Amino acid sequence: MVLQGNFFVRTFTFCFDARTSRGSMKTRRSWFIRIADPDEPGKFGLGECGPLPGLSVDYVPDFERVLASSLNKLSGTGLPDRTEDVVRSVVPEGFPSVTFGMETALRDLAHGGRRLIYDNGFVRGTPIPINGLVWMGDYDFMLDQVHSLVEKGFTCIKLKIGGLDFDRECELLKAIRGEFDSSAITLRLDANGAFDEATVADKLDRLAEFSIHSIEQPLKPGSEKTADLCRQSPIAIALDEELIGKENAKRELLERIRPAFIVLKPTLHGGLTHCADWINVAESLTIGWWITSALESNIGLNAISQFTAGYSTKIPQGLGTGSIYSDNFASPLKVVNGHILSDPGGSW
Repeated sequence: MVLQGNFFVRTFTFCFDARTSRGSMKTRRSWFIRIADPDEPGKFGLGECGPLPGLSVDYVPDFERVLASSLNKLSGTGLPDRTEDVVRSVVPEGFPSVTFGMETALRDLAHGGRRLIYDNGFVRGTPIPINGLVWMGDYDFMLDQVHSLVEKGFTCIKLKIGGLDFDRECELLKAIRGEFDSSAITLRLDANGAFDEATVADKLDRLAEFSIHSIEQPLKPGSEKTADLCRQSPIAIALDEELIGKENAKRELLERIRPAFIVLKPTLHGGLTHCADWINVAESLTIGWWITSALESNIGLNAISQFTAGYSTKIPQGLGTGSIYSDNFASPLKVVNGHILSDPGGSW
C-alpha cells in the first residue's frame, strides 16, 4: 500500500450563539485529512484538524502550508506499523491538531476506512457517560439549558462561567441547587481563565457553597498563583488551557502545580499519543482526568470517543458537542440519557 494524502476545508454553523469568556462564535472551521491508497480509491482514512482561534498554538497564518507539507512527506510511504512514529516524523512540533488529524486518518485507513479508529466496545454500542454542557448566555437562557439537560437524563452538568456578573452567576447556581441537590446533579464549572488573582480565592469560597465538583482553569495559564490555589482551594481545580504547548514538560508541570484533575483535548494537547502520555503521568501522581472534545465535528468526536473508551474511567467525560452544529456530518453517534454511544445500526 502506497499512501496518498490531501485535505479539504469545511465551515460548520452553530445552532446558537456559542459564547465563552473569550467571546462568541457563530461558525467554526476545520481541515480534514484524507489518506488513501491510489489503487483502492474508495477506501480512505479521515482525520480532523480543528485549531481554535485565540487558543490553539497551531492557529497560525501558515497552518495550511504546514498541513500540506506534512501530507507531502507522508505521500509515497507505506502504512506504518506504529502510527505515532510516522506522525512524529512528518508533523513538526507545535501542531497538535495536525498530529491528531494525521493519527486519526492513519488509524482509520488501517481499519479499512470505516471511521473505526480503535476497535473496542464503543463502536459496538457500549455507551460512555458524559456531562451536559451549559453555554454562556443570560440567566434565563442558562437556567433553561439546565432544565433541558436534566430532562434528557444528564446527572453531571458543566457550566461555563465568567461571562456574566459574578453575583448573577452565584444566583444562578443557587437556583439550580434549590431544585437539584448534589445527590441528584453533579455540577462542574469552567472559568476559562476568567478570574483575576486578587479576587479568585474569595470567588472560590463563594462558589463552594453550591457543592461544586470541580472548576476548570480559574486563572489564566502561566499564573504563579495556580499551584498555591490548587493546594488551598475549597473546590477541586482542573487544568485545561494550562496544558497547551506543554507536551514536552508534562511531569514537571503536574508535579509543580498538583491539580486535582486535568482535562484533556487531543486537538489542543498534542494528539492521541500525547494524551495517552498525559494520562500515564497524571495517574502516576494520583491526579484525576477526563477527556473533552474541543468543538470538533462528528469526525473528530468519534475518534476521541473511541480513544476514551480504551480506558476504564467511571466519571463523566466531555464528549457531547456533536449536536451543536446545524450542518454536522451524519453519523451513528447519539447522546442518550446522559451518555454518548455509537449505534451499531447507524452509518456515516
